[in-house]
Amino acid sequence: MSKSPELLRRLLRSKDRMDGAPHENWPIKRLAQVSSVSMAHFAREFKKAFGLPPHRYLLTRRIERATALLRDTDLSIIEIALQTGWNSIGTFGRIFNDITGESPGVFRARERLVSHARQEIPECVIRAVDRPNLNIAVLEKHRIEVAGMLKLQSKLKGSEPFFILLRIKGVRALFSEK
Repeated sequence: MSKSPELLRRLLRSKDRMDGAPHENWPIKRLAQVSSVSMAHFAREFKKAFGLPPHRYLLTRRIERATALLRDTDLSIIEIALQTGWNSIGTFGRIFNDITGESPGVFRARERLVSHARQEIPECVIRAVDRPNLNIAVLEKHRIEVAGMLKLQSKLKGSEPFFILLRIKGVRALFSEK
């Protein structure tokens, strides 16, 4: 079933608005008004057209922007959180950690260690690799991660540093799967 070109243009208009100002609050009602459709129709058709619900798409854009700011600037984590649309540093840190598997501070430290290697890679490739995969909800990822950690923890008894390393790598692998 193909979408009408007019509906796709309207959905793209709202997507472009979110891309242009991801730091702003974008409730479904506002996005539906931009697209000139009802809220229910907008939410349903946006997911069909772009593969993600509007809220998850916006989270993806915010996390992409936050990772770029953490990597490329010396702004404080609080400033980055506010610039990318979060009102609370705690919420930003929790969601960032849920999506990337690292806290913002750990992410920044790791990126600074490997920043020289990134200069050889085109920016479009870096963005594609860094783009968070939010095809399933963050809470669902957390549930899967916890279930996996419980199984792993029972097998590793007494290997705490190794377990932490596996957990970090496992979370990255979980989020990088397509």
